[in-house]
Amino acid sequence: MPKDTSIKSVLIIGSGPIVIGQACEFDYAGSQSARSIREEGIEVILINSNPATIMTDPTMADHVYLKPLTTKSIIEILKAHPQIDAVLPTMGGQTALNLCLEADEKGIWADFGVKLIGVDVNAINITEDREQFKQLLEKIDVPTAPAKTATSYLEGKEIAQEFGFPLVIRPSFTLGGTGAAIVYKKEDFDELLTRGLEASPIHEVLIDKALMGWKEYELELLRDKNDNVVIICSIENMDPMGIHTGDSITVAPAMTLSDTTFQKLRDYAILMMRSIGNFAGGCNVQFAVSPDEKEDIVAIEINPRVSRSSALASKATGYPIAKIASKLALGYNLDELQNQITKSTSALFEPTLDYVIVKIPRWNFDKFEGADRTLGLQMKSVGEVMGIGRSFQEALHKATQSLEIKRNGLGADGKGYKNYEEIIEKLTFASWDRVFVIYDAIAMGIPLSRIHEITKIDMWFLKQYEELYTLEKEISNYKISNLPKELLLEAKQKGFADRQIAHMVNCLESEVHTLRMNLNVNRVFKLVDTCAAEFKAKTPYYYSTFEAEIEKANGERYVDNESVVTDKKKIIVLGSGPNRIGQGIEFDYSCVHGVLAAKECGYETIMINCNPETVSTDFDTADKLYFEPVFWEHIYDIIQHEKPEGVIVQLGGQTALKLAEKLSKYGVKIIGTSFDALDLAEDRGRFSELLTELKIPFPQFGIAETADEASALADTLDFPLLIRPSYVLGGQGMKIVINKKELEEHVINLLKTIPGNKLLLDHYLAGAIEAEADAICDADGNVYIIGIMEHIEPCGVHSGDSNATLPPFNLGEFVMQQIKDHTTKIARALKTVGLINIQFAIKDDTVYIIEANPRASRTVPFIAKAYGEPYVNYATKVMLGHNKVTDFDFNPQLKGYAIKQPVFSFSKFHNVNKALGPEMKSTGESILFIDDLKDDQFYELYSRRKMYLSK
Repeated sequence: MPKDTSIKSVLIIGSGPIVIGQACEFDYAGSQSARSIREEGIEVILINSNPATIMTDPTMADHVYLKPLTTKSIIEILKAHPQIDAVLPTMGGQTALNLCLEADEKGIWADFGVKLIGVDVNAINITEDREQFKQLLEKIDVPTAPAKTATSYLEGKEIAQEFGFPLVIRPSFTLGGTGAAIVYKKEDFDELLTRGLEASPIHEVLIDKALMGWKEYELELLRDKNDNVVIICSIENMDPMGIHTGDSITVAPAMTLSDTTFQKLRDYAILMMRSIGNFAGGCNVQFAVSPDEKEDIVAIEINPRVSRSSALASKATGYPIAKIASKLALGYNLDELQNQITKSTSALFEPTLDYVIVKIPRWNFDKFEGADRTLGLQMKSVGEVMGIGRSFQEALHKATQSLEIKRNGLGADGKGYKNYEEIIEKLTFASWDRVFVIYDAIAMGIPLSRIHEITKIDMWFLKQYEELYTLEKEISNYKISNLPKELLLEAKQKGFADRQIAHMVNCLESEVHTLRMNLNVNRVFKLVDTCAAEFKAKTPYYYSTFEAEIEKANGERYVDNESVVTDKKKIIVLGSGPNRIGQGIEFDYSCVHGVLAAKECGYETIMINCNPETVSTDFDTADKLYFEPVFWEHIYDIIQHEKPEGVIVQLGGQTALKLAEKLSKYGVKIIGTSFDALDLAEDRGRFSELLTELKIPFPQFGIAETADEASALADTLDFPLLIRPSYVLGGQGMKIVINKKELEEHVINLLKTIPGNKLLLDHYLAGAIEAEADAICDADGNVYIIGIMEHIEPCGVHSGDSNATLPPFNLGEFVMQQIKDHTTKIARALKTVGLINIQFAIKDDTVYIIEANPRASRTVPFIAKAYGEPYVNYATKVMLGHNKVTDFDFNPQLKGYAIKQPVFSFSKFHNVNKALGPEMKSTGESILFIDDLKDDQFYELYSRRKMYLSK
């Protein structure tokens, strides 16, 4: 039992809907924490308003409250559960910390006799209040940048006059750099100061001298009540100071730090953590280091909670920070806990890495029309990917291959920039694709010294880039027929993909793959074991790399592969890659449930994913985890190695679905709905022929490949028209146009950004009601509709951006029957095995089909939470042929209505077009339960339903 035996029941506060700056890393932390505390026989009560996450799954806690994160909700829960002894606020990001502080100020914890664990209020106040923090650092002799606090416009002006420009403005008590800015020119100061003061809940900003071009480092720490401290991971930002760490490319372990300076950083970090209060748990400390021989150190900030970086550090090292931090909060000491990976050593150790980690953020600027795309102190990315390799170059390449932005890695894909001015501009004003532009600059012959002068990126990183380009040039001198094995092996060890090598030697990707097989240049898999193989790991968590053959004394040659293949029946689940708008955490929820259901059916489960923020990439979710890009070459090599019964693609969103064609072509069995059926649903021509056959109505449409064809079609279809490209997610590129001029403009733009794509032109049913249905279907054609949702906004707002009610509130019996009949007919006609989502437009009591997606949709977790039913578990068992739909005893429970409410991150982008339309813009969602339609919140939503509708 834990040392503090008085704790029998703990309240965990979650982080709410996903917004830029606070994403699914807190779902991962909260899930780990809940499991960790329940292992101790302690009751867990959880509050979080996000329905898309694993954290709010009924299996995660003893009581899950899907309620708004307010003190009112906290009081309701404490009244319902007077047994709650303690609250853990460090797992839910800034939202949880702020709510915890508010409850403390109102005396709520004291009233109910609840104590804070994992952190104390003083620690939060000191670290969040910029002035208090600065005074503390001065007191303990930790260097800081010259800075002063301002609580008014006038004070701010005086400080600026004293310091001169450039300056940094940082608001107190905000997340993801909200309201923070670098001010280069006097003319911009007034506006940015006002914005900063408004962003801070206490109207306070810290103004400091800008340490532009200094190097940035982070340390992840854990500390127990006996004051034992361990540094779990050092992380170096490749981008220098001036770019928010959430928008920086980061590398672990730190690459360019001298040992002396590293030891100083450790000492300062431990001193800072020990001086902010007497608590046990996790901490993240950030430093700036001058880029000269002196290596001067300045402390930037400390966060007394698990953070985005601690999720990354956990995945990077295999050390489950949130899990251990939760045990420490209960009173355990580090030396009493076990290393979760080796199961034979103590948790009082610092992980050793014999590989390199590179994290690259994933942006979605295309969704924010008019947004400033340059990177700065305010975070703008919506997700991230992580690559693991034996060298920085390999890890960097794997991370770029994981981004899913139609790039194959650095260079060698014909997509680089060739214009000198454009390259210089993108380097000067840090652009989201700067990771690729550095390579283009080197390829153009711009000297490394010039690139360093502009970007201030350390010369070591730039030289790594240069080596990659030199190798590309060398390989380009050969043909596939005479490419030496040594060069091929070197290219693979540096992370170049087969299709990049094919581009260099001008052949097909499959020819490079065949050459690799013939020359025995094969991927080998290595364990992430926390201890550089000093102790045996019990947890199968792997990454891939390439090794030269080792020759034994008897002449036998081999490469060392640490992934042992068992003779059990195996299933691979493909994950959904980086979070982005249109494909968020809800697919991680589906993947985790798919893995657990396949385990229940007696399969060995294998997960492939590259997103460090998720529960699906936790080392103990699947039987085996391959932390690899969801990229064809990597997946195919794992399939060749593991030889599974099949691959599940319908739980990982569009990412996994897009790989179905390749899998099918290479003879890999797709579990559930076949590739042909998936393709039929995506191919508008084939799909409408099917609907015509089934006598199901759909809006008139046509297909165009040029602006001329689109214009000719418009004559027959009638405006308004909805235009959309094929095979896209989240309504990318969709728009409603009302005349030929708009039509031509949009078609030309689309064909420029997505060349070779077929465009679909639908007659837009103005004023129609939109609804959607999710269903499970088995191989015998049994269909069970798990939920029908009606959108509050009119048809034309993307389903992901609409408020939607479950069950519908305004559809008559006649319309409902059509929806049920159409869903059943389409699910059977597509030979669906597993999940399907169908979207409808309802006009004049006729139900038209907008589209059908034979996969898990964004709404499945929402429906599962609202009805309290494990639908993904059932659907997976149906896909595997283990059960029929008729085997399950469906028993949905919902009093009143559940409303899905989208949440937007527009506040991160000034001057952005906030109007909603057919292209999705929301970053997350919350769930709201109401008893009836007289509820004020429903009335308000309904009255505003047309407010944001745009063309």
